[in-house]
Amino acid sequence: MQLTTALLQANSEAGAAVAGVFLLVILFVSLLVAVATIAGMWKTFAKADKPGWAAIVPIYNVYVMIQIGDNEWWWLLLLLVPIVNIYAQYKIFKGVSEAFGEGLGITLGLFFLPFVFFPILGFGEFEYVGPPA
Repeated sequence: MQLTTALLQANSEAGAAVAGVFLLVILFVSLLVAVATIAGMWKTFAKADKPGWAAIVPIYNVYVMIQIGDNEWWWLLLLLVPIVNIYAQYKIFKGVSEAFGEGLGITLGLFFLPFVFFPILGFGEFEYVGPPA
């Protein structure tokens, strides 16, 4: 009986340790994704002659992307409307990618993998060409 209790307690402690390590890995990966996205947005904003610090200010960073893409300010409000917000986000990212002279590939990359494509846009050889015509 004591052996069974000891084994169950050891198994429970091992499970807690594994869960703790798993949570630390998830935290580390989340921080890495956040830092990559913010750094990429910062450099992208700086290339477009906008303040880089805007990347760390919630809501304002979306407004800056709207300005880079030469969209109207009310696109920010459309992000609050369910279903419509998906199209609004696509339109905002499309404006940003076209402002850098890029097309659908970068637009979809910014939409689905911003933590990869903002650093590519910010640190890569892409140049800001201005708002789309």
